[in-house]
Amino acid sequence: MAGIAEWLASIGLGEYAERFRENAIDLSVVRDLTEQDLKDLGVLLGHRRKMLRAIVELQREVLRTPQAGAKPASTDHAGRRQLTIMFCDLVGSSALSARLDLEDLRAVMGTYHRCIAEVVARNEGVIARYMGDGVLAYFGYPQAHEDDAEQATRAGLALVDAVASLRTEPATELQVRVGIATGMVVVGDLTGEGSAQEQTVIGETPNLAARLQTFANPGTVLISESTHRLTDGHFEFRNLGPVALKGWAEPMPAWQVLGTTEVESRFEAQHKSRLAPPIGRDEEIEMLLRRWQHARRSEGCAVMLTGEPGIGKSHIALALEERLQGEPHITVRQFCSAHHTNSALYPFTRQLERAARFERGDPPAEKFAKLEALLVRADADRVLLPLANLLSLPPSNRYRMPELSPQKRKELTLAAFLSQLTGLAARQPVFVIVEDVHWADPTSLELLTMTLEHLPRLRGLLLITARPEFTPPWPGHAHVTTISLTRLNRRNGAALIERVTAGKTLPEEVMDQILARTDGVPLFVEELTKTVLETGLLNEQDDHYVLNRPLPRWRFQRVCTHR
Repeated sequence: MAGIAEWLASIGLGEYAERFRENAIDLSVVRDLTEQDLKDLGVLLGHRRKMLRAIVELQREVLRTPQAGAKPASTDHAGRRQLTIMFCDLVGSSALSARLDLEDLRAVMGTYHRCIAEVVARNEGVIARYMGDGVLAYFGYPQAHEDDAEQATRAGLALVDAVASLRTEPATELQVRVGIATGMVVVGDLTGEGSAQEQTVIGETPNLAARLQTFANPGTVLISESTHRLTDGHFEFRNLGPVALKGWAEPMPAWQVLGTTEVESRFEAQHKSRLAPPIGRDEEIEMLLRRWQHARRSEGCAVMLTGEPGIGKSHIALALEERLQGEPHITVRQFCSAHHTNSALYPFTRQLERAARFERGDPPAEKFAKLEALLVRADADRVLLPLANLLSLPPSNRYRMPELSPQKRKELTLAAFLSQLTGLAARQPVFVIVEDVHWADPTSLELLTMTLEHLPRLRGLLLITARPEFTPPWPGHAHVTTISLTRLNRRNGAALIERVTAGKTLPEEVMDQILARTDGVPLFVEELTKTVLETGLLNEQDDHYVLNRPLPRWRFQRVCTHR
């Protein structure tokens, strides 16, 4: 914890070190803090402003400071990598500069830049360069994530809303336009000195993002075809068709991002059509069905599915939910996120927001009304007010929120979630799915442990999914059964390939390559089979495929080692 204490001391705010320690906030978390987080921590207004400025500077250091064990960049070590790049530009900045006094303009631009830095950092991006009223941001550098394109798109939507709702002094209405593109770039040398130092990125991707930004209408986000392909299923889009962009000989496909979809599961986003039952998992599903029948009749219980990424945990959970559709029950689904491992109760608050049908742009009062309607049967003091406080929603005039210590507020919040679940189970048996608990924050794990202790008194099944490295905080719990998912055998792997090819047979050597390279991981089997069908290596006959040229083994190796 010395790191955070030293950082606070360096900005003259060392008195908050103990408060940060109590809330498990270290330097790896501090860049994600928002003004509301600091307010909840009890940081004074003036200190919040000072701390937010310091957080922005800390975020910039990501680009300027080499990672541990990393070698300094040089011309000889420039490398190719996939990057998602965002350009954000302030609309009407020339008119703004003509209207405002220079000092006022400086204050407005400072507020605008801090807002962008907070949103980009919150979505795992880094600010590469401030260019007056424009901002260049990277997603996937210096650290790559599987969902960088998705995070960039979420950041773009958040920026449009956040900038439009900024409170500036003097009061000024601001709007931005955002362009996002994904593609291969060459990350080269560090250029410039001091605070102007940056990593050069060479390729057409930055130019495409910039051109899309100039084509976008105020308050909108435009993305490239490659970004759309990587984010399809997570967002709603308007296809603008090919658009003429300066510097491109041919029109380029462009998509306007309208908003997020209701899909939280990455698995569901990648499988938008109706899912077929998982292959080779009959035994696991039958066991889960037996647990469900026992739980809905008498005593609640829990099952934890463990397995490596792509092994089929989410598919089994969805298959079980489909099998239960003919029975009266309530399904509650919660998703932990790799990007919110330090956001207290993130999977539970997101589920609550979905259940209450919060919309982008809803004012706080409307969100409170929606939450109140969702919890109409719940006790206001024990359930509604603690959950509204968690969501930072001010109560209506009919309610009064008492002043509480942070510990007492946390206890009431956890109790409110348990009361809500108890109320649901009293109406109908509940099927609760908590996915990817290896990413759960400590408070969510605490609530999950409390739920497990309370579960035998409820009618319901709790299904938890996790990767093998997860160590549960409830070792040997009497009400949790663990199922470890193994890889598919050759017969089941071949059956999955046949499903993807719609029953058409692949050449034996192609089948052998797919099975060997994917090693029985269902998701990899599906993806590699689809990739092979799209490469043009095969010609489709009546009920089978034939090779039209020798099989290049390196293609298979490249696809699988990417993951």
